[in-house]
Amino acid sequence: MDIARYNADWLAAWTAKDVDALLGFYGADCTYFDPQTAAGIRGHEALRAYLTGLFAATPEMTYTPDETWPIPGGFCGRWYCDVAGGGRLRGFDMVLLDGEQITHNEVYVHQLPQD
Repeated sequence: MDIARYNADWLAAWTAKDVDALLGFYGADCTYFDPQTAAGIRGHEALRAYLTGLFAATPEMTYTPDETWPIPGGFCGRWYCDVAGGGRLRGFDMVLLDGEQITHNEVYVHQLPQD
């Protein structure tokens, strides 16, 4: 698998706020963690509900891949996110895969200082 291409396609679905496309990347029993979901989310239906609410409540965001590297069972990827009217974020994903399906995703993010 070309993890850089996979990551870029995945981040494009985040930019598009395309819940169905995103769920296509995740396995049915996936686990997902980000700063807003400390207890985590498990499975497609819970992730669908979370993403639908998140995307309805957030402005346009453009995700740009920065760097990816393989790890046992998956990859890590760093990215930037430009938030319409809200500055720029720097993020990092740790992704575990079963084939081409994400089974576990941990997201770490922080706001970059504005110039």
